[in-house]
Amino acid sequence: MLKSKVSEVVTTVATKKDAIRMAHTLVGAGLAACIQFWPIRSVYRWRGKIESGPEFRLSCKTRTSRVPALIRLIRTHHSYEVPEIMTVAITGGLPDYLKWIEAETRHSRLTFSPPTTRKRVSPITQTA
Repeated sequence: MLKSKVSEVVTTVATKKDAIRMAHTLVGAGLAACIQFWPIRSVYRWRGKIESGPEFRLSCKTRTSRVPALIRLIRTHHSYEVPEIMTVAITGGLPDYLKWIEAETRHSRLTFSPPTTRKRVSPITQTA
C-alpha cells in the first residue's frame, strides 16, 4: 500500500436527478476523478424536529489539494441550506488507482460537456 495524497468527499442530495447532476458537474470540472452514488434513508434532527427521508449519498474521489475547490462547487450547486459535506483522508490503497485519481484531478476544466452518447448500465440506473 502507498501513502496517498487522495481524499474522499462525501455529500448527500435529495434526488437521483440531483445526484446525477452533481456528479457530472464535479467530474466535468476536473475536481473529482470518480463519484459513486446510491440511495439511502436518513434520520436526523433539523430545527428541533426529528426528520426522515430518502436521499442519495455521493462518494467523490479527488486529490487532497482539490478538496477546498470541490467543496466550494458542491455548495454552489447544492439545494440544501446546510449540506452534509465531510472529507476523509485516504491513507492507502491500490497505487495504480490512487495515481489515476491524482492524474484525473490535476487540472480544472472550466468548460465541459457531460457525456451524452455513451450509456453505461449500472444498478442505480436500472432501478429508476
